[in-house]
Amino acid sequence: MFPVRKKKSLMVALTTALACATIGTLAPPLQAADHAESTSVAGDPGADIADVFAFLDPTDNSKVILALDVEGFVVPSELLNLSFFAPEVTYRFEIENTGDATPDQVINISFSPQTSRSQPQTATIQFSNLHPFTAPTTVQTQASTANPFVVTTDPASGVSFFAGLTDDPFFFDIVGFNRFVASVLTGSPDPTQLQRGRDSFAGYNIHMIALRVPASLLKGPDSNVIGVNGVTLRRRFSVRSKFGGESTLGRLIQVDRMATPAVNTALLPFPRKNEYNASTPQDDAAGKFANDIVGTLTALGTNATNIGILANVAVLHGDYLRLDLSVPNSSLGVGSRVTDAGYAGFPNGRRPGDDTIDVLLYFITNQTLTTGDHVDSNDVSLGNSFPFFAPPQPPRASGVIDDNTRN
Repeated sequence: MFPVRKKKSLMVALTTALACATIGTLAPPLQAADHAESTSVAGDPGADIADVFAFLDPTDNSKVILALDVEGFVVPSELLNLSFFAPEVTYRFEIENTGDATPDQVINISFSPQTSRSQPQTATIQFSNLHPFTAPTTVQTQASTANPFVVTTDPASGVSFFAGLTDDPFFFDIVGFNRFVASVLTGSPDPTQLQRGRDSFAGYNIHMIALRVPASLLKGPDSNVIGVNGVTLRRRFSVRSKFGGESTLGRLIQVDRMATPAVNTALLPFPRKNEYNASTPQDDAAGKFANDIVGTLTALGTNATNIGILANVAVLHGDYLRLDLSVPNSSLGVGSRVTDAGYAGFPNGRRPGDDTIDVLLYFITNQTLTTGDHVDSNDVSLGNSFPFFAPPQPPRASGVIDDNTRN
């Protein structure tokens, strides 16, 4: 489940960091979702990556689903006003398929400006080794039933594309988790703090970009394992006109990145979160953030064995979602647990139904906490075909008091 490819120099760095870290080290406040995890992206929601997914299509294992979402916490009443992708942002998937920390392919997605609430934007999808193609986004509605997802398949490559609002697929109790962490740091771990069972992301929508790609287009020459990293970029300079509007110029500058859930949000101290978002997997593999990650885990009581497991996932070879294309997948991960026999989910890629927080809690607590945060699935059912996410939450009908949020 966890591929082991050791880099001696970084293992020495991690060992040194572990020796220097103390239980008294203060861990940062934990949110454990990548929504607005740093000041640089909290002020730039159009470029704020919340989650990245990489999994084999459960209906056809010859295809890989790549997805990333941005600009979360869209309430149903704002479906129209907040239904566009920032045209100044480049959305990128970095693909690593040779076993190191350097991306071997990139997939860039950009969007035309939104000109009408009732007309789609046009997305341009550019693979580093294929001709680009275009596709419309899904237009939103405030009707009680969401518009059908618009999926475009490029006949030349067989790549399918979707972009539009969906229900936010992340499920997790932020408050319960933070209270549990606070109890750990005071020396009196209290797992009952995790029993609220309230999904902090229920009732909200998010901007989703998803691709269904033939695995043969992503696979490397000598390995079945690919690494996936989500990145957002803006041009270096932005000029606002006195008549409204904005023009950009200069080279692309990275705004945000995300692969393994909770690394930046949960394991990096606050002063380094912006720096992490501007860094690369190559920086991770060189040990740039190793001391901070080990210090946080040590403060939480994680032992050397489990620090090593987590470091192997997100540090030693760079922060990528690693997906083994040779491991069959027949589900979206709903109801699966890391302790199940034959478990095929996160950290082997990430499916929308994988309970990533429970997996992380399991290893952070030295494989002792198996009940997780008691939020075990999304608040609405996932889809059964590409893009596999749930339609956006609609405005509630007259007389319905419960808006489905669980704060």
